[in-house]
Amino acid sequence: MDRKIRIERMEDYKKTEKVVRNAFQSEAFSDKKEHILVHRIRQTEAFVPELSLVAENEKKAIVGHVLLSKVKIVNDKQVAKSLALAPVSVVPEYQNKGIGSQLIKEALTSAKNLGYQSVIVLGHQDFYPKFGFKKASTWRIKAPFDVPDEVFMALELTENSLAHVHGVVHYSEAFS
Repeated sequence: MDRKIRIERMEDYKKTEKVVRNAFQSEAFSDKKEHILVHRIRQTEAFVPELSLVAENEKKAIVGHVLLSKVKIVNDKQVAKSLALAPVSVVPEYQNKGIGSQLIKEALTSAKNLGYQSVIVLGHQDFYPKFGFKKASTWRIKAPFDVPDEVFMALELTENSLAHVHGVVHYSEAFS
């Protein structure tokens, strides 16, 4: 399948939100509000337009989306900037064809090229490690809510960028 990954444009927003809604409509773990989260993130200072990517099929229809947004890792002594990977969406008929992985790889490369040093994800323990994610607890990084240790992960985009970072992740108000 011929597909193209590109930066999302403002005129794509409604189509992208429909893609996100469709991607999660039959997922058991979903609250079915991921499209609302995407909309809300775009309204905050956490939104990085260059890190909102879409996948197009051969007919230029949007079939997937990934979003990285700014977060902070906070403790008593420091605040470290990072990114959150959420959500990753592929419409059902295009799932299991590598589009989600391609979107994630492109987003991580773009984030590194923009100078970001780390990414946090809450996701499947068997999927995200293939991109280099490890348990966030490795760096004493914690979620702001109760979650199993193995599904809350972090990735250093720059080697040792989390070596002296620890604390609680603070997501943007869009996640509230």
